[in-house]
Amino acid sequence: MRAVRRADLDPVIAIDATVTGIEKRTYWQRVYRRYGIAARGEQRWFLVAEMDGRVVGFLIGEVRDWEFGSPPCGWVFAIDVDPQVRQSGVASQLMAALSTSLRRAGVRMLRTLLARDNTLILSFFRSQGMMAAPLIPLELDLQEALPNGSGAGAAR
Repeated sequence: MRAVRRADLDPVIAIDATVTGIEKRTYWQRVYRRYGIAARGEQRWFLVAEMDGRVVGFLIGEVRDWEFGSPPCGWVFAIDVDPQVRQSGVASQLMAALSTSLRRAGVRMLRTLLARDNTLILSFFRSQGMMAAPLIPLELDLQEALPNGSGAGAAR
């Protein structure tokens, strides 16, 4: 486990594309600038895991404070492992490295968000001791919402 380097970006993009089926090069370049380069001295982490000299996994997290009324807490924004090396403990080691960094920063709580139908990642996070939180995510489809804030079904 170590901090990401510029040369790691292509393997990270490849792992993500393998898992999601979508190559998001521009997105990952922005993530690298924010969590890789700009993170120096900040409470942000972009970690990679190597096995036999190649990047096989990554994790991105940071400390957010006083958002949603919460004292400082850690957030995992992304974690993934090359499917060929799953079940080898890579993701658990990435989580342990982030948890250690968060504890050093004085953080006691770690959170994440995930799609409720993503049973693979849900099972992983539960295996790490994570459970349902008292927060409720809400969303608004901006394509369906009218400019005045009323819903699509409102009388006109």
